[in-house]
Amino acid sequence: MRLRTLVPALGSLVLVGGLMSAAPATADDFDDPHAGFASPRTVLRDAAPARVGLDPAPIAEAVERIHAHEQAPAGGHPLFAGAVGIMGHDGRIVERDASGWALRYADATTELPRDAWVPMRTDTIFDLASMSKLFTSIAVVQLVEEGRVSLESPVAAYLPEFAAGGKEAVTVRQLLTHTSGFTSWLPLWSRWPDKAARIKAVMDQPLTNAPGTTYLYSDLNLITLGVMVERLRGESLDRVVHDRITAPLRMTDTGYNPIAVERTAATEFQTAPPRGMVRGEVHDENAWSLGGVAGHAGVFSTVDDLAVLSQALLNGGTYRGHRILQRSSVEQLITNFNEAFPGDAHGLGFELDQRWYMDALSGPRTAGHTGYTGTSIVIDFDSRSFAILLTNRVHPSRDWGSVNGTRREWAHGLATAMPVRPRHGRTSWYAGGSDATTATLTTRPLAVDARGARLGFDLFVDTEETDLLHLERSTDGGATWVSLPFTLKDRGTTRTTDGTVAGSGTRRWTEARAALAAGTQLVRWRLTTDAAYLGRGVLVDGIRVTGHRGPLLDAERHPESLTADGWRPTGRDAVA
Repeated sequence: MRLRTLVPALGSLVLVGGLMSAAPATADDFDDPHAGFASPRTVLRDAAPARVGLDPAPIAEAVERIHAHEQAPAGGHPLFAGAVGIMGHDGRIVERDASGWALRYADATTELPRDAWVPMRTDTIFDLASMSKLFTSIAVVQLVEEGRVSLESPVAAYLPEFAAGGKEAVTVRQLLTHTSGFTSWLPLWSRWPDKAARIKAVMDQPLTNAPGTTYLYSDLNLITLGVMVERLRGESLDRVVHDRITAPLRMTDTGYNPIAVERTAATEFQTAPPRGMVRGEVHDENAWSLGGVAGHAGVFSTVDDLAVLSQALLNGGTYRGHRILQRSSVEQLITNFNEAFPGDAHGLGFELDQRWYMDALSGPRTAGHTGYTGTSIVIDFDSRSFAILLTNRVHPSRDWGSVNGTRREWAHGLATAMPVRPRHGRTSWYAGGSDATTATLTTRPLAVDARGARLGFDLFVDTEETDLLHLERSTDGGATWVSLPFTLKDRGTTRTTDGTVAGSGTRRWTEARAALAAGTQLVRWRLTTDAAYLGRGVLVDGIRVTGHRGPLLDAERHPESLTADGWRPTGRDAVA
């Protein structure tokens, strides 16, 4: 079962996939990242991908991959029962898709009668699980704006009871960035008898690590911040989130403890606690034991409401004239406060640059979060894009598998739809769109005289650190290869490589140069990708070898002088 809303056809470093053959681009390309924010007047509208300069093919492929995960292999079960996804770029919704089932199972193993299955809809309401932490974080930053909270002040200044157990020095920022020293989790629902005792248990819990010395993701951090927000506002957290975030943004389907249960996606069949099939109530046992309202979990929402939140942040904190944060506060949401903990980049509440679910959208200014129920949000400020995927992957059991690969596929589809424009001519060479592959691009034999020659090319790299591009030469017809060191020039800065390069974050072309010694030789570009995580890949353009007497190879004029295995031309005139 699928329902797809088709938009109207209106007339860190990495590479692209966009094969453009449709309408001219009206949005900036992936290799032209934005600074700052979108216009505060930007309001989302539907548009066909090609209308905003995107290649529809990678987006369509991402949709089909989602649908495939909903099919059960012989003798097995689907990865998840259903999903709803949305993609936005430059103020336009370019994909909205619903497929599968919001309710399919009666218990952990038994399907309901076929006529009792409930299909996913584009307005199905999902339990966001830990994505709820983003709403609590925004509520805290609003207090910072008002001068009622300081990021560097001890939490105990606002919650005196929090000082228990040696936590008197833990700051608000450390809670927001998961560097407080807290343990990751406590079984509040089963070990303590009521809400008051459970909150006291969090306040009394001693630290596992000294504050600021370790990154350890912890629900307790956001439970504490939720209590702090309630204390300072004099209102329950659900009321604060409604009045100060969702109501101003007209996110009418977002909040705690949803009323429209019939529109919600079911989660898990739970036996401990004995809740049966959970639907319309928060899945997280601790949040459930706190009345469904907690700083770490409990918010429900739809893809369209989350698209509005994403665009409000891309606009610098405002949407349709309603401001929920100042621009400077949004900057803090996407500023990495965890530089001391490589790989765990974190703004205020928002995770940053996490390739394990952001895939090719990942970068220093890419923010997001995931939820245990199978949800994810990725907001890329450089391209003013977002990819939101909501699945009910715990329906009917949390043990059915991880959706991290699915999250990457959804983000990858949007990222590779954005074109990287060739540096020269109408095409460039691209590789890197698949895991666990090796791709080579090899010159014809080059006869270099005793004076040597110079190799020049332009290079665009966006890969994870372990997906390496090698520049190599062979003097025995390709039997053996050795690394060819080269220099990279980027905006006046030059660095020398050992013949390999990888990485992401800049999203721009660089100039590469290498010296070729005398002798007949082959030169090749070899890209190897490992088994997991992709960036946009690698683009090579403007390949030229010049000897003392003039050009020895000009691949712009003679592309047939290159042999491609796993590389393909991409650009204005390329055909998939």
